[in-house]
Amino acid sequence: MIAAATSLSPGENGDRRVAPPTFAEALRFWTWLGFISFGGPAGQIAIMQTELVEKRRWIGRERFQHALNFCMLLPGPEAQQLAIYIGWLLHRTAGGIFAGALFVLPSIFILWGLSAIYAAYGSVPWIAAIFYGLKPAIMAIVAVAVIRIGRKALQNSVMWGIAALAFAGIFFFHIPFPIIVLGALLLGFVGGMFWNERFAPVSAPEIHQNSSALEHSSVPEQARPTWHRSLRVAILGLAIWWMPVLLVGLWLGWTSVPFQEGLFFSKAAVVTFGGAYAVLPYVAQQAVETYGWLQPGQMMDGLGLAETTPGPLIMVLQFVGFMGGYNQPGAQPPLLAATLGALITTWVTFVPCFLWIFLGAPHVEQLRDNRNLTAALSAVTAAVVGVILNLAIWFGWHVLITPSASLDWFALGLGLLAFVGLLWGKWNVVPVVLGSGLAGLAYRSLL
Repeated sequence: MIAAATSLSPGENGDRRVAPPTFAEALRFWTWLGFISFGGPAGQIAIMQTELVEKRRWIGRERFQHALNFCMLLPGPEAQQLAIYIGWLLHRTAGGIFAGALFVLPSIFILWGLSAIYAAYGSVPWIAAIFYGLKPAIMAIVAVAVIRIGRKALQNSVMWGIAALAFAGIFFFHIPFPIIVLGALLLGFVGGMFWNERFAPVSAPEIHQNSSALEHSSVPEQARPTWHRSLRVAILGLAIWWMPVLLVGLWLGWTSVPFQEGLFFSKAAVVTFGGAYAVLPYVAQQAVETYGWLQPGQMMDGLGLAETTPGPLIMVLQFVGFMGGYNQPGAQPPLLAATLGALITTWVTFVPCFLWIFLGAPHVEQLRDNRNLTAALSAVTAAVVGVILNLAIWFGWHVLITPSASLDWFALGLGLLAFVGLLWGKWNVVPVVLGSGLAGLAYRSLL
């Protein structure tokens, strides 16, 4: 693991403040994170909290939580948006661009290679064996994330109650994620007006010899929103978003698969609240039934590939774009058409995330001391804990229960070992993921 920043400078009350990381230090961290960000949004957020807040102390806990609360309200992958936000806080626009891009770049290349193997050969036994070992580790990462995020977010009985209601709503009544988030936002806002100490409790100052580089009270210079800046960001962001789509349409035609994928997934980028699991039924129906880009069942295969590669789970959309181009190549060679489909899908899925953050983050930073807004966002975070618990149970069920409805004892044992090591043994995510993959390969080789 790359070394944490250790440079210190004098702070208030005689403490020592960790010096902000240099751009090169941050670049090394974001590159490293892109390769080890397994476990979906819950695992990725937990890794960032552990590394950036607790170990390196590049950002204060309250500042991190405030950024996370805002990202939870946005469409698209919240973990990547959180990386963009923190990168922007540390090193302005360039920092946000590199943080967000490096978060997904490794998974783009890895998933492209796996998609090409899948399209050409179908299921490859040794790859399937590694994935088999990875899934219990991912299950453990998600379970540990629920505990770690819950410890910070559920500070009193009101927050526990909101988390419980959110879990019950999505688990038992299948209430859509956006409705749960909106309900929590409204409840928190009203609660903050009439019962502020329970909805927006003031955190006791943490007792650290060394305080964080970015304290909650400091306001970054770039958080000075103006209408001129917002208009400039919006125009430039929309141009960068849509230019490749229009160029593909001019080159291959307005009815070509890559152009149609650019249009469809641009629309999905605006409405995909709740991450990959929330958007999966919608994309599956459209991609299979309306456009015929995939065969029935291939969507779940793609989700399996995305779950076991670093990066956001919504990378499954790249697999859909790849298979759409491969199955309907037109006049292009299948692999070229598939690559174009994968690239345009990935572009329109992730580029809007930069636009949302660069537009909204300066305003959100200005409102950090607004108690009603803080209460509303705290309620959202509590609700998200309940949603992540639902995800942990869903994922655990699919990992531990075999198609014949029996318990997979190997997956249970490997998952428990990873869980205990991550939670109490303070194991690093990288050896856990690598070791689990190798254990799955060895176990399947012995069968």
